[in-house]
Amino acid sequence: MNILSIQSHVSYGHVGNSAAVFPLQRLGHEVWPVHTVNFSNHTGYGAWGGSAIAASEVTAIIDAMQARGALAQVDVVLSGYQGGTDIAGAILDAVARVKALNPRASYTCDPVMGNARSGCFVNPAIPALLRERVVPAADLVTPNQFELGTLAGCEATTLASTLQAVDAVMAMGPQTVLVTSVERPERAPGTLEMLAADANGAWLVATPHLPFKANGSGDVTAALFTAHYRSSGSAAAALARTTASVFELLQMTLQSGARELQLVQAQEAYVHPRQTFEVRQVR
Repeated sequence: MNILSIQSHVSYGHVGNSAAVFPLQRLGHEVWPVHTVNFSNHTGYGAWGGSAIAASEVTAIIDAMQARGALAQVDVVLSGYQGGTDIAGAILDAVARVKALNPRASYTCDPVMGNARSGCFVNPAIPALLRERVVPAADLVTPNQFELGTLAGCEATTLASTLQAVDAVMAMGPQTVLVTSVERPERAPGTLEMLAADANGAWLVATPHLPFKANGSGDVTAALFTAHYRSSGSAAAALARTTASVFELLQMTLQSGARELQLVQAQEAYVHPRQTFEVRQVR
């Protein structure tokens, strides 16, 4: 599988393409990263070096790739954090070109906006841009529960309201939704859940909740689920495989005491995760 990944890049640590590319390569996929920022580290540190990459430069890279015949070979376009409003146009242009050359290609959008604890931490224009232009062009979206509610314009707290929000987002255009963190009041204590839904149903999986913040884990989750779903065609199977791999990565990172994901050290977890979690159908 050939994956065009248009995301941020950091030299130190693992977020954006620095989180998504290696796990996909370890699964045997060809990944062509196009960076939207080039930073020393993720912005959670409060200080960083580097700069955002202009949308025109992103488009110039896509132009040159098309001239080499690469875009016709792309199976999946993957995008994540969009630092400015101009980058969406470059991403959507790339998606349109890829799909014109390969109608079987799909587009995964990770609609990064914020989370329930921090609120919205992107440019105030980004949520409307995602809702009105980007998400409708996507085949698969991977919001967390906060982002799901923001996109749908409704509450997503209980399982029922989360499923309603999923339906609202699917009505915008995407055929598949992965909710990367579901914290519903009726869940088992000490757990965190993920939910995947497509035209065939909806499935929920629970893992123990690990008490730390892991920057880049959502980027890894979106990448792995995209690859497994595209390969298998099964949301349930992709959810099970992704959950097992990401939990092992997070567990190893927590045990290491490191702030950054132990992405390389956990590489066997992407191919042969050591444990599995029950995926149950909820619709």
